[in-house]
Amino acid sequence: MVSKNSLESIYFIKPQQGSALSPKAMKINSEIPLPVQKKNIDDPVEKDIARLSEEQILSGILTVLAYDRENENSDYYRALITDIRPGIKKELAEAAILKTKNEDWELAEEIWLAVNGIDPSDKAIILNMAIFFDQRADSYRRNSLNEDADAYDETALAYYRQAMDSDKEIPDVYFNAGFFYLKKHEYGEAKGCFESYLALVADEKDEDLGENGIYKKERAQEIIDKISNRNLENDRFHDAYKLISEGQEEKGLEEIRKFIVDNPFVWNAWFMLGWGLRRLGRFEEAKQAFLKARECEGGDENADTMNELAICQMETGQFKEAKETLTEALSLDPDNTKIISNLGCLCLKLNQQSEALKYFEVVLEIDPNDKIAAAEIAKLSAESQLD
Repeated sequence: MVSKNSLESIYFIKPQQGSALSPKAMKINSEIPLPVQKKNIDDPVEKDIARLSEEQILSGILTVLAYDRENENSDYYRALITDIRPGIKKELAEAAILKTKNEDWELAEEIWLAVNGIDPSDKAIILNMAIFFDQRADSYRRNSLNEDADAYDETALAYYRQAMDSDKEIPDVYFNAGFFYLKKHEYGEAKGCFESYLALVADEKDEDLGENGIYKKERAQEIIDKISNRNLENDRFHDAYKLISEGQEEKGLEEIRKFIVDNPFVWNAWFMLGWGLRRLGRFEEAKQAFLKARECEGGDENADTMNELAICQMETGQFKEAKETLTEALSLDPDNTKIISNLGCLCLKLNQQSEALKYFEVVLEIDPNDKIAAAEIAKLSAESQLD
C-alpha cells in the first residue's frame, strides 16, 4: 500500500496499443492513462510499461480508487485490477482486519479505503469501515485524544448511515450501530437500531442463527428493555450528556438533577451526575453520586462507575478505598487500561514508584500507543537516574 501522501506518490503513463500486464489479463486500453506507484517519492518517471512491475501499476490503481473517488476512469481501473487479481478485495479486507486488530490505524485506513474503492457498493465493506473508525475513535479516546476521537466517531457514523441506507438491509449493521449510539449516550437512536435488528432476524430459526445469532437477539432485547425501563430515551437525559461533554457542566448538572427527580433509581443518571461533578473538581459530591449509582440496579456491574469512584476516592485521600475499588473494577474488566493506569497513579500518590512502573508497563503491553503511560514511564526512568 502507499503512504499518506497518497496521490502525490503516483504518476500516469499512456500504454501502447495491445499491451497487457499479464498474459491472461484483459488488454489494456491505450487511450486511458495508467496510474503508476513510485517505489520512492523521488524516483524519476518511467514511461516504458515494460520496465514497470505489475505491483507498481496495481498500487497506482489502488491509490486512485482510494483517494480520487471522482476519477472518470474509476470503473475501468476496477475492471482491470479485479481481472488481474480476482481475489484482491477479499485479500485486502483480510489484511485490513488484521491491521485493525493490531491497531496499525494508518495502514489499516489506507487498505480499507482501497477495498471500498474497488467495490463502493459492497455494504459489508462499508460496515467494516464503520466498525474500524468506531474502534479507532475508542482507541484515541482512551489516550485522551478527544478531538481526534470525536472526528473519527463522526466518520464512523457517516459509514453506519451509509450501510443502513440499503435496499437489502443487513441485520449486523443495525446491531453494531446500536452499540455505537449507546457509546454516544443517544439511547433513542440505539433502541431504534436494536429494534430494527430484531425485526430483520424475526423470521430466522434459532438453528439458522446459530449460537452467536441467538446471543445477539437476546442482547438486543435486553438493551431495549433497559432503555425503556430506565427512561433513557428522555430528552433531558440526552441533553444533560451533551451539555456536560461540551464543557457546559453546570447546565448539564441542572438537567440531570431534574431527570433524577422523576427517575431516582437509574444508575446511569447518578453516574452522569458524578461525572459532571468530577469534571468540575467537586470530588466529594461526585463520590457520593457514584456511590448512589452503585446502589441502583446494574450500577454495581459497571467497571467505569468504579473507576470514576476510585478517582474521587484518591482525590479525597481515601487511598485504601480507592485501591479496593480499582481492584474490583479490574476484576470486571481485566484489560481496561484506564483502570490499570489509575492503579499506577494511586501507587505514585503512595510513593510506590516501582509498583507504579509495573502498572504503566502493563498498560503499554495492552496498548502500545498509550501516551499517558509512556509519559509516566519516561518520567519515572528520568527520576531513577537522578537518584
